[in-house]
Amino acid sequence: MDMQLTGRVAVVTGASKGIGLAVTRTLLDEGARVAAVSRTSGADLDALAGPNLLHVPADLMDPAAPAVAVQRAVEAFGGLDVVVNNAGGPPPGATLPRFGFLTPTDADWREMFEFNLFAVVRIVRAALPHLLESDAAAIVNISSGNARRPGPMNFDYNAAKAALNNMTKGLSEEFAPQGVRVNTVSPGPVRTAWWTKEGGAADVLAGATGADRDAVLDSVAPEMMNLTTGRLADPQEVADVVALLASPRSANTTGAEFAVDSGYLKEL
Repeated sequence: MDMQLTGRVAVVTGASKGIGLAVTRTLLDEGARVAAVSRTSGADLDALAGPNLLHVPADLMDPAAPAVAVQRAVEAFGGLDVVVNNAGGPPPGATLPRFGFLTPTDADWREMFEFNLFAVVRIVRAALPHLLESDAAAIVNISSGNARRPGPMNFDYNAAKAALNNMTKGLSEEFAPQGVRVNTVSPGPVRTAWWTKEGGAADVLAGATGADRDAVLDSVAPEMMNLTTGRLADPQEVADVVALLASPRSANTTGAEFAVDSGYLKEL
């Protein structure tokens, strides 16, 4: 299926690894030009180098960085059609999961919202004037199934993602009539560095359960989270949905939330 993305310009945040890298690769494969925003690049992102890829080094915890990233994309490619707000999860230096409401401090809460909500607010604010000039504009915000499944861990992260969902709906209400579609993709657990890196979620849960990290990734975490498919998702499975929502083929889809979560969400 032709996604009709050839020549379109996209900004993708958190683009150097995991879901963001998969989204960047997929959009490039579909013929889009991509400004890949991340604090640093990496071998996998470098391997995609070519005339349609611009790496924009930026720390989105810096309030000025989102506007600079958008401007770099517009200057390089002459416009903007798609924004994928993928950067999120633990702020730089933090590790999830965190257990219990009393664990995160005020500073933890501020940093979590800064990274998962305020950075998105700033990217969207900077991008909208350019998106409004596009004939097929789309914003895709990467949220989390935890936004709708509160529980006794990651209180700050869950609340930030719930706020992102609310904002996404509001943006759609205001700007879809002006030609900017806004949708949410809510992954469940995805086999990314968040889980697999040394000291990441797999190691934290291994310490809490007494299992080894491989068992956590392969069976313990899927069982704990009651994943219907029995496994963590692959980043490409999320990227495929993002690409469809970014595409003009989804021209009448807006204000929607799509779960790519291995059956994590059970609610209607």
